[in-house]
Amino acid sequence: MTTSHLTPEDLAQFGEDLDAIRDEIIASRGESDAAYIRSVIKLQRTLEVGGRALLFAGILPPAWLAGTAALSAAKILENMELGHNIIHGQWDWMRDPKIHSTTWDWDNATPADQWKHSHNYIHHTYTNVLGKDRDIGYSLLRITPEQKWTPISLGQPVYAALLAMFFEYGIALYDLELEKIKSGEKSIRSAIPQAKGVVRKIARQVGKDYIAFPTLALPFGGFLPVLTGNFTANVARNVWTNVVIFCGHFPEGVEFFTEDRLENETRGEWYARQLMGSANISGGPFMHLATGNLSHQIEHHMFPDLPSNRYAEIAPKVRALCDKYDLPYTTGSLAGQITSTWKKIFRLALP
Repeated sequence: MTTSHLTPEDLAQFGEDLDAIRDEIIASRGESDAAYIRSVIKLQRTLEVGGRALLFAGILPPAWLAGTAALSAAKILENMELGHNIIHGQWDWMRDPKIHSTTWDWDNATPADQWKHSHNYIHHTYTNVLGKDRDIGYSLLRITPEQKWTPISLGQPVYAALLAMFFEYGIALYDLELEKIKSGEKSIRSAIPQAKGVVRKIARQVGKDYIAFPTLALPFGGFLPVLTGNFTANVARNVWTNVVIFCGHFPEGVEFFTEDRLENETRGEWYARQLMGSANISGGPFMHLATGNLSHQIEHHMFPDLPSNRYAEIAPKVRALCDKYDLPYTTGSLAGQITSTWKKIFRLALP
């Protein structure tokens, strides 16, 4: 669906209506929002400490299961509701140096500064524009017919499954833009500092999860339970993050654009592209928390720097505007969006 049925005046008004929603939230940010993010930080740290403590007794199967589940939940919260959103600058207005996009680091293979460029700038500016948004298939998958098919595409269901399991490492490698080095657009010298940053982050994670904590558990006979529990928690976090991101960007109903769409793009047209290039996942408060509120992917792309806990409040207003201007609002259950995305991955593996 395009915006051809709307006049320039309609699109201008659409943009103004959405700007008004944004202004309303900015004016009403306050202590309740600050209390929310601090409560999530407290919850995440409690889950992590509790999970790691239980894994020290992980030689007992119930303790291993409970510890791994708690640590998995902690890692998901840390990446989704905390890391992703804080690095977006959603909480910079609090002026708390400990909860700020310039100081926050996350348990992820991609350094925060690299993520800000590849995700906050490139992806959010050029959302779903072929040739500009590198997140379309992550230079690995063919997820729209406009992407050229090659025999390598036949294996993309396998690539997609492996990418899900090791998502953070796949994204870190992808963010190095190795294909630009091959084409000559980027020098090896310029990639070296980025690669060093990634290596440092991976070394820190490996040292913590696969050396330090398992070694500390040796007196309790817990080296292997802690090692396997940490590995399982990391994979669980990676798979869940992959599911949320893919369901917000690749299911049926999401549109892709050519570069000419960017020419003289107005504010209203930018909002419309964010809308049509994203998809939501329906669900309740638990779903929204577990996804870092990226179950509201449409609202996140329209307002990436607004506090994530306000997206549920914004969503009905955005949907009402979509009805008013006869624009699509793509949403569906988690199961439905997963099925839709994987159908596309399998279908587009073929010519």
